Amino acid sequence: MTKTLKDIATDMAGIDIAILSTHTDLGQIANRPMSNNGDVSYDGTSYYFALESTRAVKDIQRDPKVALGFSSEAGLLSEGIYVAVEGDAELIRDKAAFKQHWNSDLDKWFEKGADTPGLTLIRVKANRLTYWKGTEEGEIRL
Repeated sequence: MTKTLKDIATDMAGIDIAILSTHTDLGQIANRPMSNNGDVSYDGTSYYFALESTRAVKDIQRDPKVALGFSSEAGLLSEGIYVAVEGDAELIRDKAAFKQHWNSDLDKWFEKGADTPGLTLIRVKANRLTYWKGTEEGEIRL
């Protein structure tokens, strides 16, 4: 049975951390953990906050092609899911957008909240999603 994006979103609902992969200026792949800031209703678009000075932002400015990796642990009553996303990143510097995706858990990382100098919102729009859940695997093109 092929899963839909809605099915995958249901399986991903409890996952907060993703691995964001970008391309460095030397052509290498750089990976880092990113919190999705409580935006766990996955619809093919993800949002992450970073500072303008970070490597992630610099990498995206140079090459917006990125990947995301998500995984959840298997429990007694459920199988874990692994999701790989390929997409395009956009850097957003609009405070109205910051406030739309902000939650108080971010205050520990950004001392002035949505007004932190150099704050950038990374928007990743998926174009391909591959998943593995137990013996099932599949791909969804968006």
